[in-house]
Formats: sequence, structure tokens, C-alpha cells
Amino acid sequence: MMDWQGNLKRLNALSDGEAQSDLLRCCGSTRWARRMSAQRPFGAVEELMTAADEVWLALRAEDRLEAFAAHPKIGGRRAARPSHEEDAQAQTWSEREQSGIGGADQTTLDELAEANRLYEEKFGYIFIVCATGKTAAEMLALLHARLANAPAVELPVAADEQRRITRLRLEKLLML
Repeated sequence: MMDWQGNLKRLNALSDGEAQSDLLRCCGSTRWARRMSAQRPFGAVEELMTAADEVWLALRAEDRLEAFAAHPKIGGRRAARPSHEEDAQAQTWSEREQSGIGGADQTTLDELAEANRLYEEKFGYIFIVCATGKTAAEMLALLHARLANAPAVELPVAADEQRRITRLRLEKLLML
């Protein structure tokens, strides 16, 4: 069993800069990381998770777009805007989260690339999905379904996917 509480204490004890750097691995929004760092110390993991959700929900659209840009496209290996010096840990997490792409055939990969292009063209940001546990075909189906959304509908959907990713990454941060 991991010592989540001990790792939470470690996060609480970091300098603001170190905490923000660790938190940026979980969510690529600079404002989110600053606000989360400022809310320390967290007494329990659930307090951290609740704060993460509340801070995320209070952010502006540009902060959300900054977080989205820190992710590679589904099926891609590099972020559109690498998260603060292309953090190796965040890249590893992203690769594991997208592990369902690994067994995809070339046709599916080509379809994902084209659907990603159409999505980004329509919405102005990359397709964000909590990919953990999803196959390439499932992600492609979600991408196609979400392409039908209006921009005003899609941004909150993408933001909720980012919120879910952030929570998973916070768990990973606490397991380091």
C-alpha cells in the first residue's frame, strides 16, 4: 500500500515553486497550479481532490486551453505546448494513459489523426479525453461523437475530461 498521506505531507512541505512544478504535471494550467499551491497544506487526500475540482471549475477558458495544450494529441507523443520543459514524468503518464492506442492498426491510427485534425480545426484546441482504460476504437468513437457538439457544449465536456485526468494524475503524484 502506498503512503499517500506521507506523500501529501511531502507536497505540503515543498516550496511554492517546487509544488507548482509538481502540480503542473497533473494539470498544465499555470493558474491552477499556483492556486493549488497557495491552498496548501492539505489535511487529507480528499481535501486535495476537492480543492483540485473547485480550483479547476473556477478557471477561465484561457486557463483551460493552456491545460489542454499541455497534452499530446490522442495517438501522438508530444504536447502542442509542452508542459513547462516537457516534464518526463508527465510524458510518461500521458503515454500510459493512452496505452490503448498501442494495439491499434494503421487504419485506426490514420482515422484518429484525421478526426483529431477536424476536431482541432472546429474547436481550436486538441481533443481531450480521459484515455485511461479506453481502446483506440473507443477513443475514436468518442472523438467522432464529440465532433457533433457545438463549441459552447464541447468546451465544458473537454474541461470535465481534463478534471478527470487531473484527479488521476494527482493520485499518481501521491504514489511517487
